[in-house]
Amino acid sequence: MPEQSSLNSDLRMAPCPARMFEQQATIFARAFEILSQAIAACAFPGASLAITHNDRLIALKAFGRFTYESDSPEVTTTTIFDLASVSKVVATTSMAMILYERGLLDLETPIAAIVPEFTEIGQAKDSRRDNVTIHMLLAHSSGLPAYEKLFLRTRTKEELFNAAFAVPLVANPGSKAEYSDIGFIVLGVVLERIADETISQFCQREIFGPLGMSHTGFNPPSGWKLSIAPTANDQTFRHRTIQGEVNDENASVLGGVAGHAGIFSSAENMARFANVLVQGGGPLVRPETLAVFTRRELAPEGTSRALGWDTLSQPSQSGKYFSPNSYGHLGYTGTSLWIDPERKLSVTLLTNRTWPVSNNQAIKQVRPRFHDAVIESIDAMTKE
Repeated sequence: MPEQSSLNSDLRMAPCPARMFEQQATIFARAFEILSQAIAACAFPGASLAITHNDRLIALKAFGRFTYESDSPEVTTTTIFDLASVSKVVATTSMAMILYERGLLDLETPIAAIVPEFTEIGQAKDSRRDNVTIHMLLAHSSGLPAYEKLFLRTRTKEELFNAAFAVPLVANPGSKAEYSDIGFIVLGVVLERIADETISQFCQREIFGPLGMSHTGFNPPSGWKLSIAPTANDQTFRHRTIQGEVNDENASVLGGVAGHAGIFSSAENMARFANVLVQGGGPLVRPETLAVFTRRELAPEGTSRALGWDTLSQPSQSGKYFSPNSYGHLGYTGTSLWIDPERKLSVTLLTNRTWPVSNNQAIKQVRPRFHDAVIESIDAMTKE
């Protein structure tokens, strides 16, 4: 582990990227048209985007409405979205990076050393669980399955955590890469025990506050509700419109604060976060720490995962133009963040594609076309 970082002991407010998006309608005409057409085709009712390039915010734009009804509120550039699994990188992975840089987190520490329940509840006879490390949880190679509907058999936070700790392994640790919500639920507990505080408290003090992300966090206050895009008309579990509360059912049982989901944010706030990473990670972490977490893992064979982050695959939701060392993440509700260090570029796209139900997958065709149009515009602009 690296030595204690001086960056985090005296966090200063990170400068936000300079706002220079007066020409966005001209520069990104094709990308904007793709989103407008997607809304007309009911791929999602609303969207908000932010693009940073060379330490400048060169696009900040909103499209559509909260729902498909004509009298629904319009999405604005201040509209807040449920990030879903993008929370894994904005909150959980960022917390892990900071703890790692401070010398408090050893990536090779076995999970059972911090969360003994992981080997004591339900699966005590599976000796493979002793070998699962923090590194494996971050790299999605722990052997845990992708997803379990734990919310169907639990009622309280404690019950759901215990159910997560007891989920059987489906592969030998380190042998296979499988994206796992369960792994990040467990990872959230690991990080909270290391830090001796909740993810919410840690991230507010160490990340969102210092970066000026004033409309980002878990469990948004009631005063934000009218500015938050709804994600679902839930008629099967909570039996209400989901607006201003986490869409993910497991995270809901956990009280809205979890390692795998729960963050709400705006496109502009996301641009602040992304630009810090594009610029090398300061004041959150050193470039060396950022590199550890964002470079692709060498094993298991064929993985596209970094630590917390994803990297380019073929085909990719980031499209075909991002540079080879780019990294990003997607969210179930229709959110995404992709960062290209070579181009000094970040692209945030927030939608509520799960409204009113989540079986609409049209965004999978929209997102790569949008990203391709953005980079084509960026490359054309830089050649002028």
